[in-house]
Amino acid sequence: MGYHENGDLTGYGAVADRLTREFAGVHDSATVTRYVAAARYGARDVTGSAAPDLVERIARKHLRVLAAVAAEKRRQAAPGLAAPQSTPEHPV
Repeated sequence: MGYHENGDLTGYGAVADRLTREFAGVHDSATVTRYVAAARYGARDVTGSAAPDLVERIARKHLRVLAAVAAEKRRQAAPGLAAPQSTPEHPV
């Protein structure tokens, strides 16, 4: 997956800038850049083109999933905040 590392976002800098601002405090700019690059290459592989609006939507969805996974890991790691257990009286 070397394409994630090249950071060449020619034509997609505005996308990376918008997503970096949107996810400030959640993901660093390097992570956003990697996800924009991955979305661009993924879109190109699947559809044959990579319009900036499509790349932005794909990258945003993936960054949201990454944020949700990170939040869940933090929640599980926090003492005393284990996931609720299902019981016949209180199904989860």
